[in-house]
Amino acid sequence: MTSSSISVLMNSRAWAMLITLSILWGGSFFFVGIAVTELPPLTIVLYRVGIAAITLWCVALAIGLCPPTSIKIWGAFLGMGLLNNVIPFILIVWGQTQIASGLASILNAATPIFTVIVAGILLPDERATPLKLVGVILGFIGVAVMIGIPAIKGNHGLFAQLAIITATLSYAFAGVYGRRFKIMAIHPIIIAAGQVTASTLVLFPITLVVEGSFNFTTLNLKMWAAIIGLAVFSTAAAYILYFKILELAGATNLLLVTLLIPISAILLGAIFLNESLELIHFIGMGLIALGLSIIDGRLWQYSRLVKA
Repeated sequence: MTSSSISVLMNSRAWAMLITLSILWGGSFFFVGIAVTELPPLTIVLYRVGIAAITLWCVALAIGLCPPTSIKIWGAFLGMGLLNNVIPFILIVWGQTQIASGLASILNAATPIFTVIVAGILLPDERATPLKLVGVILGFIGVAVMIGIPAIKGNHGLFAQLAIITATLSYAFAGVYGRRFKIMAIHPIIIAAGQVTASTLVLFPITLVVEGSFNFTTLNLKMWAAIIGLAVFSTAAAYILYFKILELAGATNLLLVTLLIPISAILLGAIFLNESLELIHFIGMGLIALGLSIIDGRLWQYSRLVKA
């Protein structure tokens, strides 16, 4: 195994980090669901990455890590920030202005489906197997069921759902792109801080031009709690785990987290935001879950061992 290779199997440590990450990211849909009631999309994303950047650099400096000075490394941070923050965050936040946080999180669960395809094409050690392709097909059917049937019925939110699906494709490319940081031997906290810093620098002028300046002194305590939760827990803390899991288990295994995210997102949305989902959304989620279990393969291998 080369220095840039990863383990295709998830050990108990990786699973523990994955479950924790799913809770942190599941909370992001809840926090965004609160924030979109008073703030425009770009402003929310700018606050998210800006506060996360400050938090992560404070953590990095506290443990003795210094910002890199290499232009090449900062160029990589910029690429990762665009794919993993700017593009998907904007699309998801905009989408949540029109659809429930629980539905958004379910659509986000399609991320590993795209990751299998992207990683299979671009990464030699994560090639797609026939079993994974079956899982991909089932996952796409699940997405089509959730988006297509409500669209036929005339329900609103078609473009919002397509925006979130596009965000999952961006996440898939980010998962593959992020593999280069293992070769660079950069600390996960520095990677996380670098990408949200690059995202902040990109988003700041765009937000000023598109949405203008925003008077944050008018925000109430509930809104500030949502922004802080989104930035500190669902972004800063989450990305430290994200890059560590990416280093240990690879892009495909990492993005299995999106299967777990809807559980916390749906519960939070139902309890605190009075959101509800239709039966068709749970059927689509079930198909995506089945597809992801086939992509992962371990459940099926275990069942064969039990029968043997």
